[in-house]
Amino acid sequence: MELFPEFQVKEKDFPPAPLADRMRPRALIDLLGQKNLIGEGKPLLKFITGKSNFSFILWGPPGSGKTTIARLVASLSDIEFHEISAVNAGVSEIRKIILQAKKTWNLSKRGSVLFIDEIHRLNKSQQDSVLPHVENGTIRLIGSTTENPSFEVIPALRSRCQLFRLEPLSKNDMRSLLERGLIDRECGLGNDLFEIDFDARDLIICYSNGDARKALNLLEAARDFSCSSEKESRPVSAQDIKGIIQSVSVLYDKGGTEHYDHASAFQKSMRGSDPDAAIYWLAKMISGGENPRFIARRLIVTAAEDVGNADPMALIVANAAADSCEKLGWPEARIPLAQAVIYISRAPKDNSAIVAVDNALNDIQQKGKSFSVPEHLKDTHYSDAKAKYGYGKEYKYPHDYPNSNVAQNYLPDELKGSRYVFKSKDI
Repeated sequence: MELFPEFQVKEKDFPPAPLADRMRPRALIDLLGQKNLIGEGKPLLKFITGKSNFSFILWGPPGSGKTTIARLVASLSDIEFHEISAVNAGVSEIRKIILQAKKTWNLSKRGSVLFIDEIHRLNKSQQDSVLPHVENGTIRLIGSTTENPSFEVIPALRSRCQLFRLEPLSKNDMRSLLERGLIDRECGLGNDLFEIDFDARDLIICYSNGDARKALNLLEAARDFSCSSEKESRPVSAQDIKGIIQSVSVLYDKGGTEHYDHASAFQKSMRGSDPDAAIYWLAKMISGGENPRFIARRLIVTAAEDVGNADPMALIVANAAADSCEKLGWPEARIPLAQAVIYISRAPKDNSAIVAVDNALNDIQQKGKSFSVPEHLKDTHYSDAKAKYGYGKEYKYPHDYPNSNVAQNYLPDELKGSRYVFKSKDI
């Protein structure tokens, strides 16, 4: 008998799990989206159902099903499943799991899976601690990450893992997800006297950007709002959802892969002379909280690389926009940035500058064409240069020949006649 029975913790005394966790699929058939990976005959489905021992990494945005897939692997296999989060796990915890995996194999010949959520947050030494045990088969690794593994996971570990990329859920999948959450009586909100307008559902789908977790969290917040309202019972409206959200949810991570993907789309739109697309990507980066200096640097690079000498004013405009950003800051900096984006997008294009310098760099750095300065071009400002060493004796000063071009070689003799600068249309 317990001394303090009133303080005994019972399962029913715990608060209910969030809707997003309760609605997590418990079977492959319930998993929405990712048909390119788990559809009939698709590669990831074969890994999950074929009792494969391959390690793999799941790369995708939040709420796309990475953790769910990892847990389904465990439920469909006769293996011991260990799950850790790289946010709070260290080498010591990983070592304990490795030791347990060895014991499990020795006692029952059962394999073990180590699932590392947010594996990109492990530092190099932590990733190194996992590597030998994946290599010798002690554990099978499943990693999940929202960041590009090419940047965040060490090459040795990547080479031992299959990589599967997950996509955000489609709008149709998100609509089905919300419908499940509303009608499911066991895990969802099916027992609640709660209604939500179709416009409000569409708004949740729009704000969630393909993130299932975010959509279900918003749906649950809408239910809580409905229950707490002192007004007569009525369906939750789109205006109610706007009040819950308060600000637009932007799919943009200024510290990760999205940062570089958006910068790439931004520059390519200006290069392709599409001012509307360029302005959209500019707005997306601004909405995501991007540093205006980063945007300004992309403008300067594009003005020099893609517009070049077809319109030298573009570089001046880009630098003026960068200077304005320093003086103004947000939100006013958006105006000179937009002005420069439109100018650069509409300007004629000439990439001869980057082509020329990169070709010369390639000759020097890759082909070994690193030659000495010809004697007639060497520095002659000191007294011994001409008298003692003979430097500059054959040099022809162009201003002494105002009516004609001076025929002399300015390249090393070994590169005489080489060309690096072309008009853009000739490249």
